Amino acid sequence: MSIRTALFPVGGLGTRFLPATKAVPKEMLPVVDKPLIQYAVEEARDAGIENFVFITAHGKVAVENHFDRNLELERFLTERGNSHMVDLARIDGTTPGRIAYVRQMEALGLGHAVWCARNLIGHEPFAVLLADELLRGDRPPLLDLIDVHEETGGNVISVMEVPRDETGSYGIITPGAEDGRVIEVEGLVEKPDPADAPSQYAAIGRYVLEPGVMDILALGKEGAGGEIQLTDALTSLIGGLPFHAVVHDGPRYDCGNKIGFLEANVALALERDDLGGDVEATLRQLLP
Repeated sequence: MSIRTALFPVGGLGTRFLPATKAVPKEMLPVVDKPLIQYAVEEARDAGIENFVFITAHGKVAVENHFDRNLELERFLTERGNSHMVDLARIDGTTPGRIAYVRQMEALGLGHAVWCARNLIGHEPFAVLLADELLRGDRPPLLDLIDVHEETGGNVISVMEVPRDETGSYGIITPGAEDGRVIEVEGLVEKPDPADAPSQYAAIGRYVLEPGVMDILALGKEGAGGEIQLTDALTSLIGGLPFHAVVHDGPRYDCGNKIGFLEANVALALERDDLGGDVEATLRQLLP
């Protein structure tokens, strides 16, 4: 496996979900009965990731606690004859020594968050997963990027087509040669005016990156919104390294906004054997 480490930037304030996120990290909001961040961690684990690095900020202790073992809870469940629930209280794959936490300290953008983990990356390529983007598929979506990276090297990102009037909310690629779902990236611009967007292919929160991007991020160059943008750093590497995008072909839920978050809860509940029928019946009652 060429990619052993994944970064999870979880330092945001989650202001779109106030007041719920005043005391609870956005990443800990449940989609059905599992915190949003756990879906991203399980995707990485199932793609073969061994080391999990969370870039946190003040008030994110709940994230750290969630990926720790709660021996008191496990003992309580066992003593009460609920040992079958112990597995629900544990996160498979997050064994001791495989998890690390880094404080971002200042909210200076995604690029800055990634740069904060530089000393835990070393000289190896690594993955970045944004928990806000809940991606589903027949196989872990991150694995598609890892497969392309093993074949081509360089940087690889996940993209989907979005309506043109929404391109101003994303990093948008300039597409080159296409080979099925794999697209050569000739350019990348953060939050372009829709009239100037080079395509409708938007980056959707999955990256496999070469460590050299850290040298660019270290320059601290501000981009859109006055923040240090990861897309700007990647753009500066085009031409020197291969750069490809993989079109995600499964469901995607933008849990960074309320509608996407609600959609994810409904969709994933409908998938469940123990909930799907009741949820469908409830929706039929609620809808005219």
